[in-house]
Amino acid sequence: MVRNKRLLAIAAIAALLSVTSACGSDDKESATSGGPEEADMVVWLNGADTPQAARDWLKETFEKEHPGSTLTIEEQEWDGLVERLTTALSSEDQTPDVVEVGNTQAPTFTTAGAFSDLTDDLEELGGDDLLPGFVEGATVDGRTYAVPYYAGSTYVFYRKDLFDKAGLEVPRTMDEFVATATALKAANPQDDFSGYWLPGQDWRDGAAFLWDAGGDFAAPDGDGWKGTLSTPESIEGLTTFQTLFEDASGAPADANEADPVTPFCAGKIGMMSRPGWVMGLLTDPEAGCPDLAEKVGVFALPGSDGEPAPVLLGGSDIAVAAQTPNQDLARDIVALMLSDEYQGILAENGLTPARQSLTSLLGDDEFAQATIEAASNAKLTPAAANWATVEGTRILEDLFSQIAQGGDVEELAAEADERITAELN
Repeated sequence: MVRNKRLLAIAAIAALLSVTSACGSDDKESATSGGPEEADMVVWLNGADTPQAARDWLKETFEKEHPGSTLTIEEQEWDGLVERLTTALSSEDQTPDVVEVGNTQAPTFTTAGAFSDLTDDLEELGGDDLLPGFVEGATVDGRTYAVPYYAGSTYVFYRKDLFDKAGLEVPRTMDEFVATATALKAANPQDDFSGYWLPGQDWRDGAAFLWDAGGDFAAPDGDGWKGTLSTPESIEGLTTFQTLFEDASGAPADANEADPVTPFCAGKIGMMSRPGWVMGLLTDPEAGCPDLAEKVGVFALPGSDGEPAPVLLGGSDIAVAAQTPNQDLARDIVALMLSDEYQGILAENGLTPARQSLTSLLGDDEFAQATIEAASNAKLTPAAANWATVEGTRILEDLFSQIAQGGDVEELAAEADERITAELN
């Protein structure tokens, strides 16, 4: 029943796209069908990833370039985003004009027709310079409905002082990484200390261990998809996750990957996998631990072959809502968000730019190097049209949390496969 309601809600978006938008007074209508020349624009950004400096620049620049218009940025939580987008994007009265959506969630909404077609804008927005995997994931039948916003492959932050105290060195293989995490935990036997911080529900970081072993969440099966968590390779990776949680993590089994900065600063975490922008939080004089900045090091999670492990290529797309009557103004906002100035602010804060030519803006220090190395072998979740429904139903949070609690990996994986297959087809 839950699945049927969710799919019906997403289908409702497509059904409402034929509604003709009418907004603004006649004297402000542009000569084209792109909507009014002035409007109060709303942009949805998710979580704390976008730095305040970028938000301020976007608002000030847009309003300066479009006298009479305003721009309001509304921050959304990632948790429950699919449901909120499904509701808002199907209504002209409720829809934001521009939305940020997770790159793994984009296929569901592009397939449903919730976003405006940006194919004719691609060249102006960056063309072949745009991150290709993100463009591909938002393209249906040769038409592109969203563009990359930023990428954020995770890498490992570690406390150099805790490594030195335990006589440890930076690991170079997955086996060494597991051993190092376990040794850090043993050297700091408090219950809440994590040699490697790994909350039980954290499937996004857990994906690296799954993929490193050759497993995956799902694979094409004829005209559909099937869950593949119960393959031998996937079981091996999930078992590594369980071992790390039991032997190296002090995080709760029923917790997600909420911000670990405070315990990291307090010396309660030896290593954690986080996106590059977390460095900005760590050095924040008001909220982070700037006095420990010299004791913080980074490295790309090592794989079994000694190369960077295949971590999840996280990140976001941005799209123009199909229901907004302010199509031209919304496209102007998207263009500003892909500009050198705006993307430069994101890069300075550790986010991989949406345009490949701007990667140098990340800098050349150890943090930039770790970002580049981590992205070199990063992967995406399955490119299934209904993948967002898998995330929305929390199948993966349930699976990884139960594994963390000591459940039978093979039985749990088989159950998750059944649920994933049902959602994807």
